[in-house]
Amino acid sequence: MITKVPPVIFVILVVFCILTANSNFPPTNTELVESPRPSFSGAKGVNVRVKRVENGLLRPVVFRGQPLTKLSLADRMQSYKVPGVSIAVINGGEIEWARGYGIKEASGRERVETDTLFQAASVSKLVAAVEALRLVEQGKLKLDENVNDKLRLWKVPENEFTKEKKVTLRGLLSHSAGVTIHGFAGHSINSTVPTALQVLEGVPPANSPAVRVDVIPGTLWRYSGGGYTVVQQLLTDVEGKSFPDLMNVELLRTLRMRHSTFEQPLPKRLWPYAASGHMGSGEPVEGKWHVYPTMAAGGLWSTPSDLALFAIEVQRAYKGESRKLLSASMTRQMLTPQIENWGLGPTVQGVGRGLRFSHGGSNLGFRAFLVAYVETGQGAVVMTNSENGENLIDEILRSIATEYNWPDYRPIEKVLANVNPKVYQSYVGQYEFAPNFPLTVTVENNHLYAQLPVNPREEMYPESETKFFLMVPGVPEVTFVKNGRGDVTGMNLFIEGRNRTIRKLP
Repeated sequence: MITKVPPVIFVILVVFCILTANSNFPPTNTELVESPRPSFSGAKGVNVRVKRVENGLLRPVVFRGQPLTKLSLADRMQSYKVPGVSIAVINGGEIEWARGYGIKEASGRERVETDTLFQAASVSKLVAAVEALRLVEQGKLKLDENVNDKLRLWKVPENEFTKEKKVTLRGLLSHSAGVTIHGFAGHSINSTVPTALQVLEGVPPANSPAVRVDVIPGTLWRYSGGGYTVVQQLLTDVEGKSFPDLMNVELLRTLRMRHSTFEQPLPKRLWPYAASGHMGSGEPVEGKWHVYPTMAAGGLWSTPSDLALFAIEVQRAYKGESRKLLSASMTRQMLTPQIENWGLGPTVQGVGRGLRFSHGGSNLGFRAFLVAYVETGQGAVVMTNSENGENLIDEILRSIATEYNWPDYRPIEKVLANVNPKVYQSYVGQYEFAPNFPLTVTVENNHLYAQLPVNPREEMYPESETKFFLMVPGVPEVTFVKNGRGDVTGMNLFIEGRNRTIRKLP
């Protein structure tokens, strides 16, 4: 489980040159990727900051009484088996620098550049949400109307959960519409790829169940890629265009995001510019990457520099300094928590100087994250071509936060407890993290570990005999629950302000 992530003279000149190199936005993605590679790191002062970021990576937890250990990006990439990383840093409302590190594919020689394409995964939702809000401002959609009023080729099936409360765009964008399907596995590049309509109905070649409502809309926050697939169909029905054409022309062109596309599958002419995804073992994904017809939920190919331009525009719109995408009032509504800490698209956290919006992304072989501070004009986008990229991204963000004095993303101080390892045996077993998705707890060499099916094993560090934490993004805390006889019956899991109890399986 996881969750605001946008001026020296040379920077202004470089950005100006990039934006005006072709005053008519390239009509094809071939021209799009052939434009000059951006470079935001020429000033000596900026290069010094870059070096400090590269050598200042931090783990999420600092143990009381132990010195702060700073790590190098090169070492951490090797440790996590992450072949390639791309970073863009926003400062003062501009892209201050962007760099690529490593290689596009393990065992290959092509280096990651600032224009190397990565799968943005669920960061796509944030971009799709802005386009939906644009249509609201144009009067083509309403946030609180029944989406079935505008859907044409497919309708949200009515049932007992939708008798009184209907599925709305507001609910879909904030993951509170009661819609099923957390995320999508995508499809092998050589397989038959379903249409969005087939995905919504859960019919072959779709590899996920039908998208349905199984909770009364508006009563529960629950992350739903299925909900954003409904949004995708809604936008295409209203505009009468394919989703890639709608997004590429109406939004990406507006922001001159020259190295971004929602086309799925990725056209072969763009393959030479794309990074290959990698499994946690370090091996490339079979066929290099998966295809995602659920484009609004996770189909964007992009670069940190392009996504930084997007984040900066949201920052400017919030302040009333631009209306390229949205008005100030709509942007403020977008960045107002609707349910828990979720706005209309992004996670929204903090107040004042610390007000930020963010979104992470996780596709097979790729991890990405965008965070931007509204008031300060700061932020960053980090993209990797590895299943192990999440932890690395977290460490990179802490380094950037330290260098640029962000109000958040600092290590948490913890005190380790001295616990008899014999206690750990009673915790061993499987816990129902989600239906058919167990969290497995094991013991090895007197250390306790937790692992989800798609994640690497992580050590659980003791704060007491029953309370532990994991040194991963969000620093989740686990408290084991016992019955009156002392038997372990489950665990309380606390992460990012949310607390849930999961039972131990027999």
